[in-house]
Amino acid sequence: MEKNQSPLVIGLAGGTGSGKTTVANQILSRVGQTHVSYLAHDAYYKDLSNLPKTQKDLVNFDHPDSLETNLMIDHIVDLKMGNSIQLPIYDFSIHTRTAETIEIQPNPIILVEGILIFAEPKLRELFDVKLFVDTDSDIRLVRRIRRDITERGRTIESVLTQYEKTVRPMHLEFVEPSKRYADVIIPEGGYNKVALDMVTARISNLINSK
Repeated sequence: MEKNQSPLVIGLAGGTGSGKTTVANQILSRVGQTHVSYLAHDAYYKDLSNLPKTQKDLVNFDHPDSLETNLMIDHIVDLKMGNSIQLPIYDFSIHTRTAETIEIQPNPIILVEGILIFAEPKLRELFDVKLFVDTDSDIRLVRRIRRDITERGRTIESVLTQYEKTVRPMHLEFVEPSKRYADVIIPEGGYNKVALDMVTARISNLINSK
């Protein structure tokens, strides 16, 4: 990408298990991965390697304070300026940021995905397009259970306890209210073909206009 070109920054938000990643993958495949710099907010969880496990277990991972959002903002600004960034890699099984990073190159599209990205005013200001994936809470819970057990080594008891104590309350306090900032709301996420067709067509038009 030319350094004097201004990339299109897309924010993709929604509750846990809403289907954000599916929508992101659809955008990547339809628009072309070589045109997109993809940043997941989950990669920016604060490193807790200095804390004992008992204290890690008490951290509210669904609160904005658990994420290093300022670093993400810096990375988006760097990408907009035409510079590459080093994306953190977070190990959810031990709540620790690994020593490795992924180099992300600047591209015409910057796709930012996360539960809380619309709840952060400074981050929200960077988005040219804001998409919110809206899915029923029971479906989201089932998806969360499956993901945390298979991908993050959790037990069903720990997943449900966390959901009751922090996930649901934080969703109601931060995620659901942030839906009002969305330009487009996508019901049922990646299963909504009509909405995805419209969104990707609009993104293509915006890229061409830029």
